[in-house]
Amino acid sequence: MQEKFSIGVFDSGVGGTSIWKEIVTRLPFENTIYLADSKHAPYGAKTKKEIISLSVKNTEYLINAGCKIIVVACNTATTNAIDYLRDHYDIPFIGIEPAIKPAALQSRSKCVGILATQGTLNSSLFHNTLEQYAQDVRVIEVIGEGLVPLIESGTLESIELKNLLQSYITPMVRAGIDYLVLGCSHYPYLIPLLKEMLPKEIQIIDSGLAVAKQTEAVLSSQNALYKKTLGTHRLYSNKDVAILEGFVSRFRESVLTQNTSTVSYLDF
Repeated sequence: MQEKFSIGVFDSGVGGTSIWKEIVTRLPFENTIYLADSKHAPYGAKTKKEIISLSVKNTEYLINAGCKIIVVACNTATTNAIDYLRDHYDIPFIGIEPAIKPAALQSRSKCVGILATQGTLNSSLFHNTLEQYAQDVRVIEVIGEGLVPLIESGTLESIELKNLLQSYITPMVRAGIDYLVLGCSHYPYLIPLLKEMLPKEIQIIDSGLAVAKQTEAVLSSQNALYKKTLGTHRLYSNKDVAILEGFVSRFRESVLTQNTSTVSYLDF
């Protein structure tokens, strides 16, 4: 175990770096370990049993590596596996789920869109959230099939990606949404494209900042925040390290200016 424990973060691939970035920005003195399980991406089309099995694998690596808290930076893993993880491991878990609540409460048109994976949209957690907060709101659910593999490949400006995304967005716009909820941690990397495609009055909501704030709150409540020296960050991929490095390099000049970060291959 390390003297200075780490915040563990895992996702089905590189998309969770959008959450990891918010955590590092808000908690610059904390160490982090990030696992990109790209070899098994996407999680969205897998069974609940498969998702739990993969989440257990990631969790046990992070616990053995000395993590004091684990952020499940994957909507599909959160909605399908986080209850199991909390029941079986004596460590705090922070999940990420679609921000339907703020969208439903703030919507003026009473019509919101959600772009998410099949695994998230089919989960009981998602449907319970809808029943609790969106009974008087029309929710346009769209499965973003094919988006995660394209993001995982690092082709964020490809014509294929733009055309596919446009095909998912157009029906929502026609339906009159005024909020678009991003229900996958990969999707914040699509925000620049979405801003080009969407009318200016449509607001985009993702959960990154809320997850970082919750991580801080849980650590603070346990008197487990570290505030002495800047953190170090270890990021691992079990598939294509160069792609993970490409995403991390986006943050080196801003978020990671004085922190040490390494990106390596790990067979997990």
